[in-house]
Amino acid sequence: SGERLRQWLGVTEEQFYDEHKIAMMPMSFCYPGKGATGDLAPISVCAPQWHQDILNTLSSVELTLLIGTYAQNYYLPESRSISLTERVRNWKSYWPDYLPLPHPSPRNNIWLSKNRWFEEQVVRELQQRIQCFF
Repeated sequence: SGERLRQWLGVTEEQFYDEHKIAMMPMSFCYPGKGATGDLAPISVCAPQWHQDILNTLSSVELTLLIGTYAQNYYLPESRSISLTERVRNWKSYWPDYLPLPHPSPRNNIWLSKNRWFEEQVVRELQQRIQCFF
């Protein structure tokens, strides 16, 4: 997942781990365990309890990547009634503050193969924006 996300961003591993340029914040701060079809949902108490405190420590947030359905549902509650695919397809309506993305997990290879426009349009725009920071 990390390699694919770095590819989408168009950054090196060194750039990706530069804490002055990129910060990562999970929806939950502990592993929720395995379910029948993959990992269980993030623990729902973490984001409301910790996210704002963490965001307050960041000096300058230029872009927030909302990776996966859970992050998108939390930060874009008005869009809960639409699918991840529709949120990602309508990425311009959340831009320039947020960018909804599918999870870069290999489990999403089928989604990526069915939605080739994602890498052609969204990833290209994301890479152009990220290059401004480096």
